[in-house]
Amino acid sequence: MGLATSGALLLAGCGAANETAAPPASGAGGEAAASVSGTISGAGASSQQAAMEAWIAGFTAVSPDATINYDPSGSGAGRDQFTGGGVAFAGSDAALDEEELPLAQERCGGPDGVIELPVYISPIAVIYKLDGVAELNLAPATVAGIFNRQITTWNDPAIAADNPGVTLPATPITPVNRSDESGTTENFTEYLVAAAGPAWPHEADGAWPVQGGEAAQGTSGVVGAVGGGQGTIGYADASQAKGLGVAKIKVGSEFVAPTAEAAAAVVAASPRLEGRGANNFAIELARDTTEAGNYPIVLVSYAIACATYPDQATADLVKGFLGYVISEDGQQAAAGAAGSAPITAEQRAEYEPAVEAISASS
Repeated sequence: MGLATSGALLLAGCGAANETAAPPASGAGGEAAASVSGTISGAGASSQQAAMEAWIAGFTAVSPDATINYDPSGSGAGRDQFTGGGVAFAGSDAALDEEELPLAQERCGGPDGVIELPVYISPIAVIYKLDGVAELNLAPATVAGIFNRQITTWNDPAIAADNPGVTLPATPITPVNRSDESGTTENFTEYLVAAAGPAWPHEADGAWPVQGGEAAQGTSGVVGAVGGGQGTIGYADASQAKGLGVAKIKVGSEFVAPTAEAAAAVVAASPRLEGRGANNFAIELARDTTEAGNYPIVLVSYAIACATYPDQATADLVKGFLGYVISEDGQQAAAGAAGSAPITAEQRAEYEPAVEAISASS
């Protein structure tokens, strides 16, 4: 599906939200939003789609002459289009990597020209479909063994040890992973590397590293494949896991459910990456935490943009839109639509100067 077509479909899906409960824009760029006009396009993380629909609805409610297109083509595709100059902004479930960052800096005019803002915080749920098992606990090594295809039936002793007293069937396990390069996959495999030890002998990567199993395109594809099967298990943004079983994950001595609050707790304790420029707020997530109430399989999805654009109209649109995204209203709109965890007031205060500084190069 091309960018224009997918963006148009996403915008069409926002119509009802525009007509009903679009909140007013406020915060960085909010008051100026009503005066901007024109069209910009973005691409990237499919996990952001529900939040993006809410952000577009809220922003265009106060800026009706603005059009924001967004193609939920996947984080890798979004980063590629952004570094190649094909879109004004990108959504990504992973920060720019060591090969992509120089390309973005070249496009945006140096290290301080690249803006990376963690605007969407959500747990990644381990979702499953297994009749007769309404609740499921999984330790990190058990999760790794399942997705590494070493644990192949639901009554395996490792799963039974995590779920004492639960009757588990001998149903074969069908792991479902993303077929496309994905920030969700990168976040999930980063967790497995950090927490599962030798049970996960692969590197963290946006491309799924294990052969076999079942593969599906995008977040919606994984959710659909898990829901349409039996004995299936996958990983997806928790906001899109409705109607499926959701496992609790062992953290320290307890099993923790994937809530927005538990995901936000991990992000708050995670340090900012060094050496990325004044406007770059990419973080190093504390995947191996053992703190009570923390859920470490967390997805932090970024808005990636430039501090300068070739023309004023594009600069004004990006500035106004990102200003709404990080505003309290924008974050609450995303939380209502997607169940994400709003950024804190302290984070907002850090991000606002970067957004306010967006300008035209000529």
